[in-house]
Amino acid sequence: MNVPVRLGPAELSLIAQLTGAGASGEAERLAAAGLPTRKVESYHYTDLKTLLRAVPELAGKAEGVSPPALRVAGAYQLMIANGVPQESGTAPAGVIVGTVEGSVLSTRDDVLVRLNSALVKTALRIDLDGSVDPVIQIDRRTEGPAAHAPSAAKIYVGDNASAVILETYSGSDAAHVTNHATYLALGKNAVVTHITVDLSARQATHFATNEYVLAEGAQLRTLVIHAGANVSRTHLFPKFAGKGAHADVTGLNLVSDGQHADITMDANHAVPHTSSKPLFKSIARGRSKAVVQGRLVVARDAQKTDAKLMAQGLMLSDEAEILCKPELEIYADDVVCGHGSTCGQLDEDSLFYLMSRGIPKTEAETLLVRGFLAELIDPIEDAALNEALTAVVDGWLAGK
Repeated sequence: MNVPVRLGPAELSLIAQLTGAGASGEAERLAAAGLPTRKVESYHYTDLKTLLRAVPELAGKAEGVSPPALRVAGAYQLMIANGVPQESGTAPAGVIVGTVEGSVLSTRDDVLVRLNSALVKTALRIDLDGSVDPVIQIDRRTEGPAAHAPSAAKIYVGDNASAVILETYSGSDAAHVTNHATYLALGKNAVVTHITVDLSARQATHFATNEYVLAEGAQLRTLVIHAGANVSRTHLFPKFAGKGAHADVTGLNLVSDGQHADITMDANHAVPHTSSKPLFKSIARGRSKAVVQGRLVVARDAQKTDAKLMAQGLMLSDEAEILCKPELEIYADDVVCGHGSTCGQLDEDSLFYLMSRGIPKTEAETLLVRGFLAELIDPIEDAALNEALTAVVDGWLAGK
């Protein structure tokens, strides 16, 4: 006999919003299953039924916007405010900006994907052709009183094109719940850097889903940074669909007292001769929790796959908690695959060495942390963007 699921205030609010949006099927599904708990493997360390206590009303029209949370000199800026794409200025050469109706993500058995697909009506669409010089910044804002703001962007990068795309998430100082989606398709031999930075208010709950499809010879570098919300989770779905495709999938959780940040990856090597190097790092201080889950799936026909996953954690307090779960699911027999995980505190010998050279302890700790993060930030070649990301890390280290 099936026992009815006990629904909490968050689930009841979401069901009402889905029903109001005409997504009665999704409303019924959520009413039957509820939000995922620890029993759902991909949410084992991020129990939404416990963490998501309430969901505010769907966001209305944004009345005014706060200053950008992150400025990058020379970037071409686009904005999504309260889930709605805003008018933009003249686009650089090779950039076509428009909108698309409906869902941007592939259908998946994931509650956040289903909610986003059901509630987003209009998504931002960007088509890139050729080499795009300025950084493209998609500034996603949630303004006004506490609101539930789903948003979406669909990006196509043409064959042999190149681009650097930055997405930032911020808004007013309120207990927002956001659910963002990005679909990014790379054409043959395209070269793309895609960076997402959560700088939401400390009261906010931030969810994001990034789906990538790589054609033959495509080269992708990603970087997810969690540095804002009280609860944050980004789910990455890279699919290697063409021979010679490669991705450096990286991420960084920065958490302090009371924060919970989760980066989860499901990578699908679907064809032969593809490669990936996922690298995720977490730094936790105070009573906080950082989660990294990474799964590499190698299909039966995906021979000659080269994939290596690494998760590293740095705990700056005794109360900090870092949870890592790397997985390999391999169906091919001619592959080079591996995973690893390390976690610890600052090296006492290195700290002593720096202090013995007259460097104050706080500054010495900062130097060691910067060294720990260097392999995530240093590969970002655009000087202005590199400087902006470094400022985000420095601000977190300074407790701002």
